[in-house]
Amino acid sequence: MTLQGQIALVTGGSRGIGRAVVLALGRHGARVVVNYRGNHSAAEETLEQLLAAGGSGELCPFDVSQEAQVDEAVKKIVDQHKKIDIVVNNAGVTSDNLLVRLKPEDWDLVLGINLKGTVHCTKAVCRGMIRARYGRIINMASVVGQMGNAGQSAYAASKAGIIGFTRAMARELASRGITVNAVAPGYIDTEMTEKLPGDLKEEFLKSVPLGRFGSGEDVAETVSFLAGPGSGYITGQVINVNGGLLMT
Repeated sequence: MTLQGQIALVTGGSRGIGRAVVLALGRHGARVVVNYRGNHSAAEETLEQLLAAGGSGELCPFDVSQEAQVDEAVKKIVDQHKKIDIVVNNAGVTSDNLLVRLKPEDWDLVLGINLKGTVHCTKAVCRGMIRARYGRIINMASVVGQMGNAGQSAYAASKAGIIGFTRAMARELASRGITVNAVAPGYIDTEMTEKLPGDLKEEFLKSVPLGRFGSGEDVAETVSFLAGPGSGYITGQVINVNGGLLMT
């Protein structure tokens, strides 16, 4: 598989799954535009790793929840590179709490970045993809958006919304040669899971048939496949990367 000559935009690409996606797409030959919102040092570290591995890319800071910022950034990328072939809508946050204790501003933050951010970026890039009659849009969902989780109502709602949005856009854009798919990770070994107490980790692992947390690379290689030529007849799908935690 090669993505040589293609331009990929990865939102929330400074660390975790986003960083793994950046490195994987770069390894397969794409030039990767690494979006981030506030953590400049982490974004620079991601770019350094990408370049050290022989890949090519650049940084592009903007807040995906702000449509004007998204439109301006996408315009700059297209002005410079003439196109965007691949977008990975990975930027996401969580604000966990029981619904009765969840502040309205926390709900708005999670839905604004996770769901509205995905909508803004898709809308901004699909115009050029429609003209080119080609594109790969990959949205980051979650197993939580499929099965729910106590204390994560905002996060679950945002990820379930992404799944519905993915399927709607797949139908909307299919005739223009654009595929739209979602990847739904399960328990992935990131900074978030590192903070879990050992006994809680053990409980989580008991529910995963493969008996381990996933890695960012597990998710990134699935994203790379969906971004590549071998996935041309796959659209509107949710690809589960969860070790068997949820089987549908």
